[in-house]
Amino acid sequence: MADELRIAILGAGHGGRAMAADLAARGFHVGLYNRTLQNIQSIQARGGIELELEDQQQVFGPLQVTSDHVEEVIAGARLLMVVVPASGHADIAQACAPYLEDGQVVVLNPGRTGGALEFRRVLGECGCKADIIVAETETLLFASRSMGPAEARIFRRKNTVPLAALPATRTAEVLDLVSEIYPQFVAAPNVLYTSLNNMGAVFHPTLALLNAGWIERTQGEFQFYMDGVTPSTARMLEVVDRERVTVAAALGVRAQSALEWLASAYSATGSNLDEAMHDNPGYAGILAPRSLRHRYVFEDVPFSLVPIAELGKRFGVNVWAIETLIQLASVVHGTDFNHRGRTLKRMGLTGLSVPEITNLVMTGHIHPVDQNGGTEYVGGYG
Repeated sequence: MADELRIAILGAGHGGRAMAADLAARGFHVGLYNRTLQNIQSIQARGGIELELEDQQQVFGPLQVTSDHVEEVIAGARLLMVVVPASGHADIAQACAPYLEDGQVVVLNPGRTGGALEFRRVLGECGCKADIIVAETETLLFASRSMGPAEARIFRRKNTVPLAALPATRTAEVLDLVSEIYPQFVAAPNVLYTSLNNMGAVFHPTLALLNAGWIERTQGEFQFYMDGVTPSTARMLEVVDRERVTVAAALGVRAQSALEWLASAYSATGSNLDEAMHDNPGYAGILAPRSLRHRYVFEDVPFSLVPIAELGKRFGVNVWAIETLIQLASVVHGTDFNHRGRTLKRMGLTGLSVPEITNLVMTGHIHPVDQNGGTEYVGGYG
């Protein structure tokens, strides 16, 4: 029953508000955490969030607790849905570490690239001993936006969203739990698949940077996908996508192309990305960022493109287009995203070979050691 599962939503941005309202309106016990109290005071005062669904139906999601104290929100929750930009994953892990309880499941929505790896590493560094599961999704389930201080809108739900736990041996446990709330979640082989099928890495920073002048001149008053995708920008998308798929192949992962993903997630098709993205009604009405100080740059470049580029360079893949976008973003923001981003070190992958990385994501350990005729996995997460 809905009231038997206690859920904590960590993050009150576009996705977090939509997910909290959606689950609460369906009868689940939902708490909402946001580190900045000012951003949730209207939700606290109203006792929940007004939500407009895809069919334009208006519903209200009453929240059991809304707080800027994470321990109040996660206490007693079985499922913790982390819905923050990837730049906040390490901070959320650090904040939660002292309060996590045995049996809790933490799902990053989404992990971007290497999110579960970094999250688990930070918990270990903080001395967290709780028996929990950390998992990540390939993408956010919704195309959604905050529409006011206590209002949200869901434009479209994806047909399916792959999910994997770290280690992969625990993915089935996570799916058994989350299928109660969202049957759209399906098993991915491991977190390399969810991380390297990261379509935000392809779509968001490429379109934001190539439409930089238009964004700044209009403050985002155009449809990001319907207007921002043109034959030329789509060709750049295709090159970035091809590099991502090649990096995945170097790690033994058969990643979906962007064309394949649009077809499976949204039933949108076309002979190229220009056609397919315009065939997706779920993108209609989504406006561009109001400025380039936006998560499409400050999240997706350092926490999606940088780790893909790092893996590419580690295993001999030419990632010139991705590196070009990283450099452009670094100039625009006046920062070194290669330095600030999710590096191999921050993912706990420094110096590891492909077999060692595969063992890590499958079993939670790095490599096998034969002792007295048996195999024991050592060096990893537990």
